[in-house]
Amino acid sequence: MPALKPLLSGFLAAALLLISSLAVAVPDIQHWRTANNIPVYFIAARELPMIDAQILFSAGSVRDDGKPGLAQFTNALLEEGAGDWSADEIADRLDRIGARLSASSRRDSATVSLRSLADPRYLQPAVETVARLLKEPTFAPDAVERVRQQMLNAVQERAQSPGAIAQDAFFKALYGNHPYATPSGGTTASLNALTRADIQVFHRRYYTAANAVIAIVGDLDRPAAEQLANTLVGGLPKGEPVPPPLPVPPVPASQTIRIPHPSTQSHLLIGQVGVNRADPDYYALYLGNHVFGGNGLVSQLAQEIREKRGLAYGAYSAFSPMRQAGPFLMNLQTRNDQVDTALNVAQTTLREFTAKGPDAQVLEEARQNITGGFALDIAGNGKLANYLGMIAFYGLPLDYLQNYISVMNGISLAQVKSAWQRHVQPDRLITVIVGGQSATPATP
Repeated sequence: MPALKPLLSGFLAAALLLISSLAVAVPDIQHWRTANNIPVYFIAARELPMIDAQILFSAGSVRDDGKPGLAQFTNALLEEGAGDWSADEIADRLDRIGARLSASSRRDSATVSLRSLADPRYLQPAVETVARLLKEPTFAPDAVERVRQQMLNAVQERAQSPGAIAQDAFFKALYGNHPYATPSGGTTASLNALTRADIQVFHRRYYTAANAVIAIVGDLDRPAAEQLANTLVGGLPKGEPVPPPLPVPPVPASQTIRIPHPSTQSHLLIGQVGVNRADPDYYALYLGNHVFGGNGLVSQLAQEIREKRGLAYGAYSAFSPMRQAGPFLMNLQTRNDQVDTALNVAQTTLREFTAKGPDAQVLEEARQNITGGFALDIAGNGKLANYLGMIAFYGLPLDYLQNYISVMNGISLAQVKSAWQRHVQPDRLITVIVGGQSATPATP
């Protein structure tokens, strides 16, 4: 068996090299605007007779304007009725043609996604259905109450989850009065206060041509893709573009928040304000984080916390850029009696990594891991559509996918060190600990 190791290592290296070379063959992104001036990003993928389309709006929870949950509430109701169709009729229409519809809302954006067969017999009714949902949602009172109850149930579930409690507390402490601080799913009080009129006003303001982008991947030529895009969003009102979110204030000083919870494990979130999606340092930070805490059990954070000390099953870190600066976050769970030790190890590991940077050889291995797996990251229309939606929404260059590997290969060790030292401040960390209170023993 040991003799197989060199062969397997060689095979793996060759496979990664092959995958990396395949990524160069990423198809071009075509770009134009619809008749009502909505940007369209399109990749022709003729291998499968499928279409994936995403319509993204600047209508995430950052637009809640003091009414937490409003953006998510509005987005969830789009599937609940349009024109004279009920939610069941919409579902039946899509089921008959094998199409899949989904809606989602995040802090920056709200998205409606469609997957359909490319055959016009199936694609056309699917596209017409989505177009009607976007233009004529009914927000029927019974649907409003049904979705309200679903969201209230989700809030109650989050209130029992130590991970969710930690996340909400972390965002509140990190962002303060900035709109990114509010929970996207709302609170019990805010959800009960929201009215149908609030939802209608939100939809009229944000679900407009001025605040939309479209990403399409699939078995279409350019004229057919243009027709599809126009049909999807041709009925949207023009609207007015919304301004970008306010800049995120820096964290003035470290803060530690301890929240008791009846569990034997404590959840630790440790982090700070990171970077926005347009920051040129993001690539160097991402590469460095792959070494520090982004590559599973082989990352330095996991090695120090799990492998060397057995303090947790795992630990990871990530930069999550948004339109404005998203968080840099370390995440781990440990026994209540090991919290302070694990916290100290995480802080020390971050401090040393920021000061010294990664080892050159380890950084090169991380680079090869990222570039070698890139072709798999975009394999399939669904994954490609997600990348294209990100490119469209954040206005990234049309050659983003084609240049991704060369950009990663061009980042030097000095650039990684410099980026980390500019953006990571180990003396200004927000730390949230949920736990520390033993669970009540079950009654026999």
